[in-house]
Amino acid sequence: MPAALAVWGATAAGIVFGSGLAWCVAVASGIACAGLAVCVWRWGSTGWIPVLLVACVFGGAFSAVTAWRMADVEAHPLARAAASGGWVTAEVNPTEDPRATASSMGPGQVYFRASVRSVTVGNQHYDAGGAVTVRAPSRLWPETLPGQALTIRGKVSVRSRSDLTLAVITTEGGPLEIGGAPWYQRWAGVVRSRFAEVCAQALAPDAAGLLPGLVVGDTSALSPVVKDNFTAAGLSHLTAVSGANISILLGAVLLLVRAAALDPRIGAALAAVTILAFVIVARPSPSVLRAAVMGTIGLLSLVTGRRKQALPALSAAVIVLVIVMPELAVDWGFVLSTTATGALVILAPVWVDALRLRGWPRWLAEMTAVSSAAFAVTAPVVAAMAGTLSVVSIAANLLVAPVIGVLTVLGALMALLALVSMPAAALLALAVWSPMWWLLSVADRAASVPGANLTVPSGLLGALVVLGLVLVSILLLWNRISRWLLGAVLTGLVLALAFHHVFSGGRLAPGWAMVMCDVGQGDGLVLATGDGRVIVIDVGPDPTSMDRCLNMLGVDDIALVLISHFHADHIAGLDAVLAGRSVSAVGVGPMLLPESGFRDVDAAARTHGVPLVGLRAGSTFVLGTVQFDVLGPVLPVPRDVVDADASANDQSLVLMAHTSAGRILLTGDSETAGEASIMRSGIDVRADVLKLPHHGSRTTSKAFLEAVRPRLTLVSAGAGNTFGHPHPQVLSELESLGGVVARTDQGGTLAVYGSVDGSVSVVSVPRGTIFG
Repeated sequence: MPAALAVWGATAAGIVFGSGLAWCVAVASGIACAGLAVCVWRWGSTGWIPVLLVACVFGGAFSAVTAWRMADVEAHPLARAAASGGWVTAEVNPTEDPRATASSMGPGQVYFRASVRSVTVGNQHYDAGGAVTVRAPSRLWPETLPGQALTIRGKVSVRSRSDLTLAVITTEGGPLEIGGAPWYQRWAGVVRSRFAEVCAQALAPDAAGLLPGLVVGDTSALSPVVKDNFTAAGLSHLTAVSGANISILLGAVLLLVRAAALDPRIGAALAAVTILAFVIVARPSPSVLRAAVMGTIGLLSLVTGRRKQALPALSAAVIVLVIVMPELAVDWGFVLSTTATGALVILAPVWVDALRLRGWPRWLAEMTAVSSAAFAVTAPVVAAMAGTLSVVSIAANLLVAPVIGVLTVLGALMALLALVSMPAAALLALAVWSPMWWLLSVADRAASVPGANLTVPSGLLGALVVLGLVLVSILLLWNRISRWLLGAVLTGLVLALAFHHVFSGGRLAPGWAMVMCDVGQGDGLVLATGDGRVIVIDVGPDPTSMDRCLNMLGVDDIALVLISHFHADHIAGLDAVLAGRSVSAVGVGPMLLPESGFRDVDAAARTHGVPLVGLRAGSTFVLGTVQFDVLGPVLPVPRDVVDADASANDQSLVLMAHTSAGRILLTGDSETAGEASIMRSGIDVRADVLKLPHHGSRTTSKAFLEAVRPRLTLVSAGAGNTFGHPHPQVLSELESLGGVVARTDQGGTLAVYGSVDGSVSVVSVPRGTIFG
């Protein structure tokens, strides 16, 4: 293990800090090796000195190798071109399937990693290898397979990650040339596509998107709502290829071999074929290869019970994997996979024995020990990586553990059967209906628990905080008295939550006029109509945040959903908001040329059978007790794509809502030009409550704020956003006007209340709190 840690640490340090540091570490290791060799010569080869000597030799050797590799990366033509931001033509082979990503300022993109065969920079052609990340418009990129020969042209930029990637190539269209893919990748593509087709035909949409992710890591059809539920519940590892997949499949093969009384050599051959087929179908990316090695080690350690051999095997696997793929040394997935496997082979058996001594049934002891050990060692890593801590992870994993093996095996059989007979595979899909329902239900219920996913500092501080919490919890559980006390506290908390949920009707007291939901870096507002319905204005930057806010408020009847404009941070949650609720209409402002965001809104409305209505400046409408005056936009609708992109924010709907909390001005992302045009038109923009335009960007003028002169200003911005929203100068100008400013990045969800005396108050529900 010391040798593996030395290899891992030396490689990671060299990749992160460059070849210079790697050479320094190599030299220092050489000097340390000489000193340790002298110690061994004088005092013999007993104790820890020989172990440290071996670790030092490994660390020094890998530092030198990493320094050599990083020097090649730093001198590569693509890396040099990235520094100047030029255009290149490259021949590449994708190493993974393209993955889609949304953009808040325009059309979506796909991205994937690829290996370089040759590159042309200017007039110079280089036959040089290496790894790059490719980005392209999703609407223009065709379906491609790993291993295909592609010729692309794009702008090259500096890599954003500290790894062995040379650069990022961003294209404006599809590939210039497309070659053929290897036969085994074509076969894998057929397996994945037919499996996904069977799932779509035989299962409900959420289950159809999830099962391919569970079995072969294909998350292309995974619902964003389901994805976020699994993340909050601590189940996200199930939607990615992990060692558990291979362990389950190998376990099924070995059980069949044993039941058929076959020769062990035949069993070994079948197991090897299973691993090879799985790696090909799930794509031979670094994460899949890592899972193959780790899963095999985990399975062998459990089957043979040889704990003392498991740790050396794990350490050897780390060394081999870092030799073959040095980029794994700085991969979060590698850290999670390695620590989880270590917990499985070291901690879990000890904890199983401890629970068995206390009278636990073996099956329950093994399930609890495995889930708890994996959580204990990976929670600090997840905190450092993402700044979150799922407090329901152990319970959720225990609840779904019985169905994961069944789903993995049946899903693999479905995928193979789909190659022969689609109807037969669809018939087999009926067997997965119940376990899929259970898995989705557990994820949904666990994610909806108040405070299920706590926010902690990211980086080293977050890891140390969570590690301290884990150690304290283990110490409390170790002692019988503290265990009883902890159980009593948890029981009381659960009962308090249940009482609050049943009798209080939610976190917010009734009577609110408007709620600004904490949706991160985006907008999502709810206005009460006074007749049991609501009006929703914008739906946030992701598919879950606004949906959860509406669930917290108990909203199931929406009179109108208003979309201020068509950027993703205002429309991405529309599908989830419309699903399962009664919605009378979706209202939109002017449609810009050719606006992909509008097409997304129109498609979501059509899918859920909700009519789309257009709103224009000067119109007035009443819903319940709320009157809306549409104030803008009053700027001309752009006639070409360039102008449309430049003025998209200024084409936001601007509305004045007359509510029980007074006049509320809703501004979307309107900027200086849009604000000025409304004021020039002579419209009265004075308001009691202002939704600050564009998340508090500097594009809001002081003249506009003085014209509105709000008593309360609400700012919707994401905590720690990279845009600097809200801008300090805008906040200073608001402060000089004497009003109160409330922000979602500081206070979480904000609720506005009015009173008979004309006063306005705001109540915040900070993230992670239970009672508001």
